[in-house]
Amino acid sequence: MRKNSSSVTKYFGFAIDVLLVIISVVCIIIATLYPFNFSIPPDFSWSTLFASFDNTSFFDDQVNNILLFMPLGFGIASILHRKRVQLFFQIILVVIIGAALSFSVELSQSFLASRSPTPEDIFNNTIGNFVGLACFYIFDSHRFNGILIKIENSSFGNSKKQIILLFIGYIILTFLVGISWQNKISLSSWNQNFPLILGNEVTGDRPWQGSISQIAFADKAMSKIQIEEILTHPNYLAKNQDLLIGNYQFNGKNNYRDSRGNLPDLLWQGQLLPSEDDIESRIKDNGILLTPSSWLKSAESAQIINKKIRNTSEFTVITNLATTSYNQAGPARIISLSRDTLNRNLTIGQERKDLALRLRTPLTGGNGAGITLDIPNVFSDTNNHQFVITYSQGIVNIYIDKSDNYYRFNLLELLPNNQKVLSYAITFLPLGLCLAILSLIGKRKFYHLSKLMFIAGIILPSLIIESILIHINGKNLNLINIAMGVFFTALLSPIITAMRKQVN
Repeated sequence: MRKNSSSVTKYFGFAIDVLLVIISVVCIIIATLYPFNFSIPPDFSWSTLFASFDNTSFFDDQVNNILLFMPLGFGIASILHRKRVQLFFQIILVVIIGAALSFSVELSQSFLASRSPTPEDIFNNTIGNFVGLACFYIFDSHRFNGILIKIENSSFGNSKKQIILLFIGYIILTFLVGISWQNKISLSSWNQNFPLILGNEVTGDRPWQGSISQIAFADKAMSKIQIEEILTHPNYLAKNQDLLIGNYQFNGKNNYRDSRGNLPDLLWQGQLLPSEDDIESRIKDNGILLTPSSWLKSAESAQIINKKIRNTSEFTVITNLATTSYNQAGPARIISLSRDTLNRNLTIGQERKDLALRLRTPLTGGNGAGITLDIPNVFSDTNNHQFVITYSQGIVNIYIDKSDNYYRFNLLELLPNNQKVLSYAITFLPLGLCLAILSLIGKRKFYHLSKLMFIAGIILPSLIIESILIHINGKNLNLINIAMGVFFTALLSPIITAMRKQVN
């Protein structure tokens, strides 16, 4: 017999599930809005409010947002179950409440300078609320078993045609999940408002000492032929300016302007230079000299660079530079599109003798430190070197002085093991749940067909998603990844089968 609300354990006058909901809401508000320093921007308008939602969630944020809302979904499910609300309406209410609370939080973040509202967070929070509801029923095996019986006896499994159509839908869902992996290596999370800094961080605490004679940006990954032309013909870029979205040539005292006219002027930061003679003293044969006391920063945010690269998810950076010392670390910031030491789109730096590259993607995080890309012994001398760095589809290529002297990094292949396991679990466990439910529906009347689809349904998703990743990213075939996908897809089926066989 179901318990009514009066028989539920109470604390401080509240039913335990009501208390769980209250605590969950309080924790969500603190975690997402603290320190509550709300302010209305002076240029506030509805257009700027909606524009503030133009952000992308990172992998760690996605996981945390799901976990944060799970207790709330669990508590709401318990309350609705006590009130004898039908399961279908429970699901609808849990989704609506989760989405409404999440939207309210994200809207409030628009008025916090330290927060960035993200549409994906609303989706992830809603998923977390739904997972909390699922955990409530799994926690009570008798309730869960009752749901399984309803699924098994549903009308969906009355014909082979219906079963086959459901399986086709399952395969289509697998393709959609595989394609969604492309978002993990996109640059759609780049912030449009970060400035361009040369020789330091905005905060002034990551100085680099050396000279830069050129820095140019393109919003596409240049071809190997184009890169060879750049590295072998010094005038190639001057004759092909249309390839670039920005180009600074540091070869005179008025050399702080983008020759393409798209990017803001670069201004001296740190200890201000008192006269033109001091500025001219910074100009060397191999470019402009940057020191811990004087560096360059764009007069305003480099929106054209950030926006165009964000839209294409590709870029090429060309620069000529020389360090004055291999004993610089932090990494010392040579070129950076960033807000501070913890938030960046792109940083090219020096870590003693190594070149350090930090890149903002959903996989690498807002600081770009989730996957670090280092090239050893690049700064073992103080000679001038030309670098061409390209990015496309999760592939980073770094060319140094010659087209045949390059390094290639694949972000998906460099994914840390703990993050890879979690990514595969999040990807394949929901597919496994769908497969388990499909098998449960079909086996009542079509046992052999259901068994065949179950075997195919375990193997195909892993093969499909691995094939998609190889196609879009060019990664190598990895049998361990396939085996991991098969494992997580098959994991839930024996658990659900065992629970279904329990005696009520």
